[in-house]
Amino acid sequence: MAIIGAGPAGLMAAEALAGKGIAVTVYDAMPSPARKFLMAGRGGLNITHSEPLDRFLTRYGAAAAVVAPWIRRFTPDDLRAWVHGLGIETFVGSSGRVFPVGLKASPLLRAWLRRLDGLGVTLKARHRWTGWTDDGALAFDTPEGPLAVAADATLLALGGASWPRLGSDGGWAPLLAAKGIDLAPFRAANAGFDVAWSPAFIERAEGQPLKRIALSFAGQTSRGEAVVTRTGLEGGALYALGAPLREAIARDGQAVLHIDLKPDLDLAAITARLAKAPPSESLKNRLRKALGLEGVIPALLREGVPPADLATPSALAQRLKALPITLAAIRPMDRAISTAGGITLTELDDHLMLRRLPGVFAVGEMLDWEAPTGGYLLQACFSGAVAAAEGMAGWLNDWRVGAFPG
Repeated sequence: MAIIGAGPAGLMAAEALAGKGIAVTVYDAMPSPARKFLMAGRGGLNITHSEPLDRFLTRYGAAAAVVAPWIRRFTPDDLRAWVHGLGIETFVGSSGRVFPVGLKASPLLRAWLRRLDGLGVTLKARHRWTGWTDDGALAFDTPEGPLAVAADATLLALGGASWPRLGSDGGWAPLLAAKGIDLAPFRAANAGFDVAWSPAFIERAEGQPLKRIALSFAGQTSRGEAVVTRTGLEGGALYALGAPLREAIARDGQAVLHIDLKPDLDLAAITARLAKAPPSESLKNRLRKALGLEGVIPALLREGVPPADLATPSALAQRLKALPITLAAIRPMDRAISTAGGITLTELDDHLMLRRLPGVFAVGEMLDWEAPTGGYLLQACFSGAVAAAEGMAGWLNDWRVGAFPG
């Protein structure tokens, strides 16, 4: 079996196949495996989420019906047990996100590579896949020159297009398009959005956090945090609404996001507290004393709210509960954590095999699904890899007995 791509999905599929006694070779263009995985771990490796599974599955939006069987097959609890099996404990953070103790990816990856080596998995670095030869073999560019490899089955796990320097450059797309595979255009996902801040606000607010907020758009609400950037806003609460915001901007040229700066209090309670503050006090002091709101919030209110709406308790309370922010664009793909787009899900059968290319499977960010940060991306990559490995094992068995599926 050949696996092309040594990220989390490729390595998980390799383990699952090798555990069944199947010989596996993993090829990767980079000098070492799982580079994006290691980069993700620099900020604290969020491997999955602890919320109830039914709610968990809603995070995949339009692709939920396709992704759900993968995750039900290899659940967040299964993933945590797998990490524990590598000798690394996990914990649930205050947001419900699940992390390995130590928060780093490198200890987990080292233990994982030792396990793969013990299972007989072969890793081939600096092998860039360039398509297929005329006789159907896999073609690679290597330091020793071109290489052709015949494989009983192939798993493509090459990632999306948001991290070219780490190997996820989307360079595989023309190779599959030439084979008639339907591809959706790559689009930035889990990225910040542009806002036309004033220079004075940027100087005051750049890098400042907005904590314990709720964001709303098109009937959806996301709670969490965001950060003011020089170009706009970014952060987990925003990423959860990224897909509808991105599509609205593509359709309408902009999207108006509403921020609830005090989601744990209703409008009446906020109005009552503000009414007790002396009107002669500054906006900064009124917000701090009445509601405990500090930091960048007074400047944010002044940035986009008419002064008259900051003067009375009722008007100010309404702005605090639904502050409108106009988003002009999503940040470019090279500034995104992940991408949407890639192989359309209708190109795959239930075992993640490409219908037009029997014996060729695909998994991970190559496929046209997306999810917010919070553990949902990695979980679907791991779960999809387990499902694809089972499909490959079934294909190999059918191939050996002459019953070719598809």
